[in-house]
Amino acid sequence: MNQLRHMAVFAHIVETGSITAAADTLELSKSVVSQHLKTLEQSLGITLLKRTTRRQTLTPAGQDFYHHCKTLNQIAEQAWQQAQEVLDVPKGIVRITAPYALMETLIAPAISPLIKQYPLLQPELISSDSQLNLMAEGIDLAIRVGQSTDSAVKQRRIGQFRDVLCASNELLVQGSIEEAAYIANSWQGKKIQHEFKAIDLDKIQSNQSRELLFTTESRCITNSFNTCFSLIESGAGIGLIPEFRLDASHSDLKASDLKVPALKPVYPDYQLPLNPVYALHTFDTQLPLSVSVCLDAIELKLTESKIN
Repeated sequence: MNQLRHMAVFAHIVETGSITAAADTLELSKSVVSQHLKTLEQSLGITLLKRTTRRQTLTPAGQDFYHHCKTLNQIAEQAWQQAQEVLDVPKGIVRITAPYALMETLIAPAISPLIKQYPLLQPELISSDSQLNLMAEGIDLAIRVGQSTDSAVKQRRIGQFRDVLCASNELLVQGSIEEAAYIANSWQGKKIQHEFKAIDLDKIQSNQSRELLFTTESRCITNSFNTCFSLIESGAGIGLIPEFRLDASHSDLKASDLKVPALKPVYPDYQLPLNPVYALHTFDTQLPLSVSVCLDAIELKLTESKIN
């Protein structure tokens, strides 16, 4: 590293015309600049500059060496400028992972305006219900439900949402909820237990409990939220749907489209606990601007989503 420093100082001596001028430019003492030149010439075993009291002249070897030193300084300056530009304009690749339900309904809509606003930003969105290793997969930002136990990552709570135990309107009309198949995502496992609390105690009748415990076993397990949603929507059974996804599916329906089965809560007077949403990353210090603007947009979208 000292050799690079010596070379940089040498280039400044040549370009400014003297050791004194180079010292002023670099804000160093003349003795320090002179020592850099002396050490460099001794290490190389050649004379780079011929100096008199009035002028300095490059030797043939010094001329060739200077061109390399000049290129070195130009590369360093360019690298510095590009690094500084990152502080001003979001740019480059940002790899973001999130569960399917969050990605399609919240993350992608939050990132979409940024793609238009920042032409140099290159988001890579990775939908996965599995918890990918941030370091191994080169993930810049992970959005997950629930707090991580991984001490190697930084995490921040950015929002919350509720799951809703849903069934198709057709299944509810049939009144066979107790016998309906439970459609589960792989992370739920075989044994299912949900603890509900009454939404409005004033609406609870005397023969109803303030709390409701639902237990069953999964009859169908999938490794994708989209598959779960499709099965529940088609009337195959009941299962959990995030509230924001349920709202989105309802907003997509047209009054005239009677063929699309609407999803409705199995227990409309009760609700499940809130699910906290966390943003995870592995940056030691301040987040890069490109990652920061993506995180801010995602957090805002979560805040805007409906929470009961």
